[in-house]
Order: sequence, then structure tokens, then C-alpha cells
Amino acid sequence: MSAPDQTRKAAGAPTCETGVRAVGERATAGTPMAYVYGVGRDEEKFRALARAANGVDGHGVGAVAAGGLVALVSAVPADAFDETALQHRLGDLGRLEELARAHHAVVDAAFGEAVFLPLRLATVYLDEARVADMLLDQRHRFAELLAWLDGHVELGVKVHVDPDAAAAAQATPRTSAEPPAPSPGRAYLQQRRQKRHSIEDLYRAAGAVADEVAHAARTLATAAVVHRPQQGELSGRHGINIANHAYLVPADVEERFRQAVQAATRPAAGVQVEVTGPWAPYSFATPAADPGPDGAP
Repeated sequence: MSAPDQTRKAAGAPTCETGVRAVGERATAGTPMAYVYGVGRDEEKFRALARAANGVDGHGVGAVAAGGLVALVSAVPADAFDETALQHRLGDLGRLEELARAHHAVVDAAFGEAVFLPLRLATVYLDEARVADMLLDQRHRFAELLAWLDGHVELGVKVHVDPDAAAAAQATPRTSAEPPAPSPGRAYLQQRRQKRHSIEDLYRAAGAVADEVAHAARTLATAAVVHRPQQGELSGRHGINIANHAYLVPADVEERFRQAVQAATRPAAGVQVEVTGPWAPYSFATPAADPGPDGAP
């Protein structure tokens, strides 16, 4: 008996609500692969959700269960979801957004039922048998994560700077009492110097706001993750994102968290603070291997 079979025998045979192929079989263009949305405890509510949901590219959603856990999956064509196809898809912002929206819709619906671990976007296995093996291999880690995240939501806090808004707030009309205008060359240098100082002041003020907001947020959060700032179209806002943090917050203190962030936000021209969510705990589904001081697995 192979190692996976021994594990299955010890933990209970996995059940799959959609077709399963032999583990050693290779995927072909006509054979479906398994796109995985996330993992939860094996409960009927997830199976019922799977029967009613639509997933990526309109494919139906199924449930693969093993070891007391269930993964929500879609059977997807190999020619559209193998490594080469995914590389092309993830490089196209429009198609990436379409995939992300469909992925999030399933995760969000599942998280509305019970604690659910969203897996990374475009997690694809060769077949559902391998998904079952993954659940068995990782069942202790998943059980720890589900227990830790239960009763929590993820909230995002972003700090943006808008140099145009800051410049408009600082602009003052000229009066007849002003001294004569300097020569064009000197005026240009003065404008450059003033603009540099204004931008430096703006970022200094934004940094202070970000620090104060982060301190207030951490007092109510169970854990925090610092993400890379979002730029360009990904930020979804005018201006520049300078801080992009995620917080794991008990669901019953969400409103207190929002109020604390708002109270810690000092008025500063050209600086905006945005709280997003609540989300499923995307940022906390795969924490660092070593336990943190707060007991996170």
C-alpha cells in the first residue's frame, strides 16, 4: 500500500462530488484539472454552496472532502489552465481581473457560511485525487489555521497621497502687496525648490499619519501583515498608495476598529486613509512557518 493510501486509510477515505481520475494519470487537453478556491471544515453548508455556485469561466463548483476537511473546486480544461495558459492569462490585466472576481465570489460566499481558508489565486491541481491527498497531507496545519481564524475577518488599511490635492490646498491668490516677480530663471528655480519641499512635507505628513493609524489598528487586531503598496491601475484610486496593511480583526470589534482608525487619522492636505473589507482572511491563510508571539500557527 502506498503512503497516500496508508494516510487515507488512517484518516478516512476521501469523497469527491465530481469525477476523480487515477493519481498517476497525466492531464490531457480533454481531461479536466482541479481549480481550488479554498479549504474549510467538512460541513454540509459547503456542499450545498458548491451545488449552487458558479466558478471561474462559468464552471460549476464541486466539493472534495478528506480528513475532516473540504476543498471547493472547479473542473477546468487543461488547455486553459495548465502552466503555459495561466502565465498568459495572469499577464493580461483584464483576464486577470475576471479570474480574480470569479475566485473571490466563491471564496466570499463560502466565508459567509463559516470560516474558510482562501487559497492563492490560480491554484490548480492535476486532478481531484491530488486535491484529496493535499487535504490529508496538510490536515493538521489546516485545522490549526481554521481554529485560529475562526470568528475573525480581514480588514485593509491603505494610506494614499495626492500631490495635486495638496498643491491645490496650499495655493493662495496673489495680491497687489506681493513683491515684484523675480526674473524668469530665478522664478523657475524657486518653483522647483518649493515643489520639492512641498512633496517632502507631504510624504513626511503621510508617513506620520500611517504610523499613527497602524498603532491604533494593532491595538485591536489579532495579527497584521504589511503588503507592498499598490500602484497604477491596481490601486483603484487617484494618487499614490504609500501604505497597504492587512489586519486580522475579531468580527465583533470591526466597528471599533474602523472608529479607532478614523480617530487616529490626523487631517493632512493630500493624505487619505481608506479602510477596506471585511474580507475572507486572504493575507493570513498561509502565515510564516514559525509561530508568532500571538500564537499564530
